[in-house]
Amino acid sequence: MRAVITVVGKDRTGIIAKISDTLYRHRVNIVDISQNVMEDMFAMVMLVNIDQCTVDFTALADLLDQDGETLGMKIHTMHEDIFDAMHKI
Repeated sequence: MRAVITVVGKDRTGIIAKISDTLYRHRVNIVDISQNVMEDMFAMVMLVNIDQCTVDFTALADLLDQDGETLGMKIHTMHEDIFDAMHKI
């Protein structure tokens, strides 16, 4: 099972470190990552494998939301199947 995590906000140091630490602590594997900085705005999309996750999906999303609050950013987490369904033509 996989999930898509999006991160948007003002660029600063430690964004990837904070998020990847949360994922590491809960055995979530980063499958793919794309990031871009446009002037002072940071945008990132991560595809992660949650098969071995030590907390349920809602708890993981809540933890990442807390990371977003700490960083002053917006983090959105959704199951890959929901992401795919939203983007079908």
